[in-house]
Amino acid sequence: MSQLQNFREALALYRRHGWRPVRALMRAETLAELRRESSAVEGDADTPAFEGVRAEESVLDALWFTRASAGGREAWELRLVAEPPYALFELFEPEEAEEDREDVRREMEARLREYAAPTPES
Repeated sequence: MSQLQNFREALALYRRHGWRPVRALMRAETLAELRRESSAVEGDADTPAFEGVRAEESVLDALWFTRASAGGREAWELRLVAEPPYALFELFEPEEAEEDREDVRREMEARLREYAAPTPES
């Protein structure tokens, strides 16, 4: 199965539970696959998008999701597209500044990169 198909399966699962995709993080190989597929379909591989969301080059394959939560809060989840599945979750208060939210999201990406980093052989 292609990595893009793995992305689509994760997306379908989250959508069933009310999550909305916001951003896709893709390794160079996955992004190249997306560009090949996009150019065959849309004719514009310079600005890749995955299922309508911006795709960014990264050292890992992951999807950002968001949905409304109780009390006006906003839930965000960063889902690693790999086996086994792994995700990080954060709940933002309505009055939190976007700059502070983005700082937390960057920290979450750093934690996910650390989790997904290959362990050195002893």
